[in-house]
Amino acid sequence: MSDMSEAPRMGGEDPLSRMTNNRQFKLLADIPVRMSVEVGSTSLRLAEVMDLAEGSIVELDRQADDLLDIMVNGALIAKGEVVTVNGRYGIRIVDIAATENRLAGIERRG
Repeated sequence: MSDMSEAPRMGGEDPLSRMTNNRQFKLLADIPVRMSVEVGSTSLRLAEVMDLAEGSIVELDRQADDLLDIMVNGALIAKGEVVTVNGRYGIRIVDIAATENRLAGIERRG
């Protein structure tokens, strides 16, 4: 199933069904996923990429004050902003994507 919109809804289920779903979630909870943050993007010709050097600046398609896309396995799950925590970069979640949108990018891989 490549479109998760066909998946059954969890609302209005009986307690036994909810307990089964919770048990299934626990089975999946330890699976590692890749989280990334996208600052912006641009398109370049190969010649432009080859001309990049230390100190080169590449203009991206976002404004400096735009929220960043927070992706899990390539699917947008939230929007956020950069923070520093103990001298390291972090991301503060500002907005969580709707469940339908979060699941839309997840495809079954064979």
